[in-house]
Amino acid sequence: MVKVGIAGAGSVEGGQHEIVALVRKDPANYPQQPNVNWIQISYEDKSELVKHLRGVDVVLNFIVVNEDAENTVGKFVIDAAVAAGVKRYAPSEWATGQKLRDAIDSLGFYRSKLAIQEYLEEINKDRKVIEYTLFQPGIFLDYLGHPHKRLKYLYSMDSPWLVRENRIVSVKGSEDKPLTFTAARDIGRIVRRAIEYEGEWPRIGGIMGNQVTPRQLKQIVQRVTEAGVLAVDLPVMAHPAMTDEMRTVYHVPLWVGMLRSTALGAWTVSDEWNKIFPDYKFVAVEDYIKEVWGKQK
Repeated sequence: MVKVGIAGAGSVEGGQHEIVALVRKDPANYPQQPNVNWIQISYEDKSELVKHLRGVDVVLNFIVVNEDAENTVGKFVIDAAVAAGVKRYAPSEWATGQKLRDAIDSLGFYRSKLAIQEYLEEINKDRKVIEYTLFQPGIFLDYLGHPHKRLKYLYSMDSPWLVRENRIVSVKGSEDKPLTFTAARDIGRIVRRAIEYEGEWPRIGGIMGNQVTPRQLKQIVQRVTEAGVLAVDLPVMAHPAMTDEMRTVYHVPLWVGMLRSTALGAWTVSDEWNKIFPDYKFVAVEDYIKEVWGKQK
């Protein structure tokens, strides 16, 4: 059994490992499960967090980075993990690949990811104080099923690739630039394997479920749904972490940023974990679209 600390825990599924779920809200708001210990934390008292992380083997951070623009909490959790003797750490990545830096002007809300990467490099510069990996799965394949919510712990949201409206949007000239789509359930299973993995974690932890271009995705959608793919207006972005004011402010820059960063390759990830677990079979884009949409359109 591995003892896992989760910063920014939301819906957690108990299992064979012991989970220390760190939350800001009252733990009574969360379902009680075997091997899951909900702990309310403010992320302001380092000694308190160190106390709760004693004996933890791995810390996974899921705190939304745009809620930590100054990286205060991100660095706080890392420092506490090091002080507590935690062996492994995964920062709040869970998205773009190594070309994020090239597209950061379009994805300004992800600047914290780069800052935390630099911080981890800095504290490990002279000697390894904590082993870490950047889990980078690209885009959730599940978003192609929007508005269907098939997983209770994943919020369904719009994207430039909305099958329901026969919409596959890309920047002109980038129709053949690859994108990475990985199913949330595959990400969870790979992370579980990584937690149990006895070898050294790769620093870059790409999880490449599917590599497809917008043109290929269009062909898949047309083949499965037997419908054409058209261009439509992009809806206002909705996400539980965004207020109504934020949705209005981010509407244009977010959609423009998503499309431009896609053209720059930010959503194409590497395959380090695929190589470590070559036997793992990922959910394919076409199989997922068939499962959700079939020929109902």
